[in-house]
Amino acid sequence: MNEHDSERIGGLLAADGMAPSTSIEAADVIVLNTCTIRENADNKLYGYLGSLRAIKMERPDLKILVGGCTAQKDGDLLMEKAGWVDVVFGTHNVNRVVELMDHADEWGPVTEILEETSSFDDFPSYLPARRQTPHSAWVTIAIGCDNSCTFCIVPAVRGKEISRRFGDIIGEVKALASEGVSEVTLLGQNVNSYGRDLDINGRSPVFADLLRQVGSIDGIRRIRYTSPHPKDFKEDVAEAMAETQAVCEQLHLPLQSGSDRILAAMHRGYNAERFLSRLEMARRTIPNLSVSTDIIVGFPGETEEDFQATLDVVAQARFDQAFTFQYSPRPGTVAATLDGQIEKAVVQERFERLVALQNMISHESNQAMVGRSEEVLVEGPSKKDPGVVTARTRGNRPVHARGEYEPGTYLTMEITEAASHYLLGTVVS
Repeated sequence: MNEHDSERIGGLLAADGMAPSTSIEAADVIVLNTCTIRENADNKLYGYLGSLRAIKMERPDLKILVGGCTAQKDGDLLMEKAGWVDVVFGTHNVNRVVELMDHADEWGPVTEILEETSSFDDFPSYLPARRQTPHSAWVTIAIGCDNSCTFCIVPAVRGKEISRRFGDIIGEVKALASEGVSEVTLLGQNVNSYGRDLDINGRSPVFADLLRQVGSIDGIRRIRYTSPHPKDFKEDVAEAMAETQAVCEQLHLPLQSGSDRILAAMHRGYNAERFLSRLEMARRTIPNLSVSTDIIVGFPGETEEDFQATLDVVAQARFDQAFTFQYSPRPGTVAATLDGQIEKAVVQERFERLVALQNMISHESNQAMVGRSEEVLVEGPSKKDPGVVTARTRGNRPVHARGEYEPGTYLTMEITEAASHYLLGTVVS
């Protein structure tokens, strides 16, 4: 979502007559768009700002802008810690980045943090975008979050949940398709809540309606979305995925913990049994479904028994991929105030056990793909070898193969080898 905001910031700057710089040293403007979901992200920001100080001292006309979630959280404190920053702006006023830079030119450093977005009209989806790839695009369908997960700072920095108008989403996707985009990813903190605050002819549109409508747009061959919430993931969405050809057979369903006690402390709204039943329903409804998840290790009060419950659920669920994180206390969240904060060494040891288990499962899952023919979408040349192309299956598995093909090309590949985090293949057609 932050990357999508960055595209909008880039679009605004380009519309104001600027061009992307090839290096920090050559830049007139440097924009840092921040995340604050974990403490490490904050630390990276302040460390990087420290490295920019010398450049700013040498070139006083250089403009340094900091936006995004850390800016929303820290506000004036950010300017106090890094007085060489020119503009601090939050998540609710991305549309004002050029005006704020002009103010800084006239009056000096400026901080503008709005507490909330009053309507979707103020949100960056209405702004021009400078996309990184011509064939793929993000499309925001909702902003903010009304859930109260005790570990999560997102509601504090992104605000309350607001759905985007149905017709505006369809209009944007049609426009993208006319520009040659064939893959879209629908974005929302909880896509299952989409439409609850809207009214179309006396009823609220639901996410399943949106999937079917976007899937009917000519030129759109792949639809992905992130993220659903397990407590809200229902049969209607699974059925829409199965019945809509363009919707990829991929589901990101965040588990967070396999312990019922920890899930209750997290305010997740489900237990392990309910999560596994939703997962089983999805796999039963959607053939060849690929599933990824998020898991937090070391939530306050987590015992060895709680952690073992997480390992048990992972073993049962057999996720194709998992994004695993060590718990990070975020200021302003309930979990940061809880007793039972766990020692780093204990968290690290548990984390390593979880990663080892998931790597084994991921390797076995990928190994089952060997010998199959898969439609893949080319992303570009491999970072390690320009003679190797990197592509992605509908199930979101990366595949590498010899050859040079333009990004956005659809190929058929035969999968020849498998590792835990990628596949190798040969191009068939």
